[in-house]
Amino acid sequence: MSVSIVFHLLAALAYAVLGIALWRPIARASDVRPTGTLGRSCLLGAIALHGIGLAAAVIVPTGLHLSWALALSTAMWLGMIVFWIENFLLRLDSLLLLLLPIAALVSLLAVLFPHSTLVPHASNDWLRVHLLIAMTAYGLITVAALHAMLMTVLDRHLHRPIESAGEQGVIGRAMSAMPPLLTLESLLFRLIWIGFGVLTLTVLTGIAVSLRLTGHALPMDHKTVFTLLSWATFGVLLAGRHVQGWRGRIALRWTLAGFAFLLLSYTGSRFVLEVILQRGTLG
Repeated sequence: MSVSIVFHLLAALAYAVLGIALWRPIARASDVRPTGTLGRSCLLGAIALHGIGLAAAVIVPTGLHLSWALALSTAMWLGMIVFWIENFLLRLDSLLLLLLPIAALVSLLAVLFPHSTLVPHASNDWLRVHLLIAMTAYGLITVAALHAMLMTVLDRHLHRPIESAGEQGVIGRAMSAMPPLLTLESLLFRLIWIGFGVLTLTVLTGIAVSLRLTGHALPMDHKTVFTLLSWATFGVLLAGRHVQGWRGRIALRWTLAGFAFLLLSYTGSRFVLEVILQRGTLG
């Protein structure tokens, strides 16, 4: 068993244990307890395990290896780092109810689908900088998308008939523990602004790398097309927010559309191919 698989399994276990500890009070009809110093330290430990697993999988003697599963894992890892830092500014412990199970699942996906491909020209410094910026953008926008999904569920929950505390189910109690929608919306657009800025740097550095390696500014492959569509989607969303005051469901739909384009740019047709290869290996 490779080092990467071991540490991804340990990270998945750590995220799962932390998630169970957070969901248990909800299941017992109690409030979500604020994450203290011990809780933040444990979360940081899980993030560290996740990062070691990624480093072992991506950084190899022959260069850099990437796959759709490692891309998702990297995005989630960066997203958890963003949340860990953000939680010092705003008390958003209840968001871990969503983030921890997803982080555990994504870590397991990296174990179940370990197949990866060598990145061409990985020794090029410009390409390494571009990949670092691109994965940071991917991580920020992934967290924004998860944030938007949570807000969509919370919005629907708030439009349901009011239930007494004793009548609420587990999901209802979890939704009641969430911060106000206005607070979540403010954080969402902060993430989108930062993500859009980093995504813009991704496009610019991508052009620079492409010019150096191929002599063409924008190769029209699926990765470039979907990245530009994602960049344009978030640009229109931010313009609509500034000019028309877009918010609520309109903003959430544009956020999820932009994330979908970015997800396709990193996975594309390779997702289906790698699933087929993995099944053939297991068979």
